[in-house]
Amino acid sequence: MSCQSSPRPTAAAADLARLTDDFTYGTLALSPVSATQAGYHRHHGVVLDEEVDDYSPAGIEAQRRFYTEIERRAAALDTAGLDKEQQTDLAIIRNAVGLAVYELETIQSYKHNPTLYVELAGNALYTPYVLAYDTVEHRFGHIIKRLEKLPALFEQAKANLTDAPEVWTRVAREENDGNVDLIDRTLRQAAPASLQAAYAAAADKALPALRGFTQYLRDTLAARTSDWRLGRERYARKFAYVLATGKPPEELLAEAERDLRAVRDEMARLAAPQSVEQALDDIARQHPTPDTYMAAARKALEEATAFVREKELVDLPSASNLQVIETPEFMRGIYSVGGFNPAPALQPELGAFFWVTPIQPTWPKERIESKLREYNDYGIRELTIHEAMPGHYVQFEYANRVQPLGRRLLRNLFGNGPYVEGWAFYAQQMMSDEGYLGASKPLRLTLLKQVLRALANAILDVRLHTMGMTDQQALDLMINDTYQEREEATAKLQRAQLSSCQLPTYYAGFKGWLQARDRYRRAKGSAFSLREFHDRALKEGAVPLPLLEQLLE
Repeated sequence: MSCQSSPRPTAAAADLARLTDDFTYGTLALSPVSATQAGYHRHHGVVLDEEVDDYSPAGIEAQRRFYTEIERRAAALDTAGLDKEQQTDLAIIRNAVGLAVYELETIQSYKHNPTLYVELAGNALYTPYVLAYDTVEHRFGHIIKRLEKLPALFEQAKANLTDAPEVWTRVAREENDGNVDLIDRTLRQAAPASLQAAYAAAADKALPALRGFTQYLRDTLAARTSDWRLGRERYARKFAYVLATGKPPEELLAEAERDLRAVRDEMARLAAPQSVEQALDDIARQHPTPDTYMAAARKALEEATAFVREKELVDLPSASNLQVIETPEFMRGIYSVGGFNPAPALQPELGAFFWVTPIQPTWPKERIESKLREYNDYGIRELTIHEAMPGHYVQFEYANRVQPLGRRLLRNLFGNGPYVEGWAFYAQQMMSDEGYLGASKPLRLTLLKQVLRALANAILDVRLHTMGMTDQQALDLMINDTYQEREEATAKLQRAQLSSCQLPTYYAGFKGWLQARDRYRRAKGSAFSLREFHDRALKEGAVPLPLLEQLLE
C-alpha cells in the first residue's frame, strides 16, 4: 500500500487530518526549539525561531491541557472510516500522546534531569547556526533573541529541579561547558559585523546565567542525589510506548540473551583457527590516528555510497545534502561516538549532518588507543553505514518524501525508534550480505561484534533499570562477553544511566526488520526484489514495525 490518502476522504479521515495537523503543529508550538529543527518557523503569527521552550508552571500546564484535548479527540474518532494508513497515523498519535502524558505526569524529567535544560539551550542556539533556513543575518537575529531568553530558562530549571542522579548532574556540567564555549567563542566569532554589538550584549547577559547554572549544579543539586533507575513498573510502561512491539521487556531480554550465545558461537567459527579475541585484536590494530579520524569517516562515506549505488540497493537522492561534522560539544554526553541529525521534515532541502565525535588530544594515551581500537578501519566503516549510508541518512531522506505533508511530519516527529535504529542496524548486515568490501572477513567479524553490542544494549538497559544490575556487571557483560573496548563500554554505561528504553531499540528493530523482510519475501516468492522491499518499507516512514508488516501486505 502506498503512503497516499484516499482520493475521496471520509468524514473520519477529514477529522483525522485535522487532528494530525493540530497535534503536530501544536506540539511544535509548545517546543520552539524542536520547531526550528523541523523547519516550522511561524505559528499563529509567533516567530518560533526567536522563542525557547517554556518550563514555567504555566508552560507545563499548557502542555497538560494540550495533550488532554488531543487525547479526547483521538478517542472520539470513528476508526471504522479509516484505511490502514490512516489507522496507523491514529495509532502513532495515541501512542505519542500516551508517552508524553506519562513523561509529564509520572517520569517528570523536568524535575530530575538537568541535561534536559542544558541540551535544550544548546540546540536552541546551534540549530539556527548550522541550518541555513534563512540568511545568516536573520538566523543570528534569532540566536540573539534566544540568548536573551536563556537566563529565564535556567531560572525555571532551578525552580523545577528537585533532585538528580549524580551522573546526570555531572554530564549536565560538562555539556554546559560546551554551551559556554559555543556562545563565547564559536557564535561570537561567527556573528555578522552588523550584529556583533547586539550579539555581545545578549551573550554577556546569558553567559553569567549559564555559569551560574553550572555552579548551582555543583553546589546545590549535587547534594540532592537520586537514583537514575526507572524500576520495573515504570520501565515496562515506558518500554511499551517507546518500542511499540507488543513485547514486554522480559521477553526481549530472554531473546537477546539467547541470541548473544548464538552470535558468539558464529564468531568463533568465523575466527578459527584463531580465537575470537586474537582475530579482533588483529582487526583493532588497523586504525586511524586522532588526526585522520574524521577523514577516515569521510572516506568510508564515499566508499559506502559508491557500493550502494553500484548494487542499486536503495534509491539514493540525486544530490547529497549530507555533511560530516564534529558532534556538538553539548551533545557529547549521549553521542560519545557519533550520531545523525536529519534534514528538517518541512524543509528537506536543507542540510543533514553525520556527527563524528572527535578524539580529544588531552585524553590519556590509553584512552585514545582504546577509542581507536574500537573504531578501527572496519569499525569506522560500520559506524558510517549505520549513521549515514545507507543507514539513518537514507531512511530519513525517504521519510522526508512521505505524502501527504501532515503524515510526513507526524511520522518524522514521532517516528518509531525500533524502525529507525533497526533499519540502520539492518543496513549494516545487509551491506555485508551483499558483498561490501569483497565480503571481507574482518568486516563480518566487526559486524558480528556490533550485533553483540546491540544485544548487550538491550540486556544491560533492562537489567540495569529493573533487575539491580551493577555497574561492574554491566562492564563485564560488555568487555568480557561482547568484546568491547573499555572506552566504549564506559561510555555506553554512562549512556544507559542517562537514558532509558532507547538502547533496546537497536536489537528490537533489527529483529523487526528481518522479520518484515522474511514475511515480504514469502509473500512475493520468486518475484521478491530486495530493492523493491527497501523502497516500499522506507516510503512508509518510521511506523511501528508490527504495523509496517500490515502496510506491506
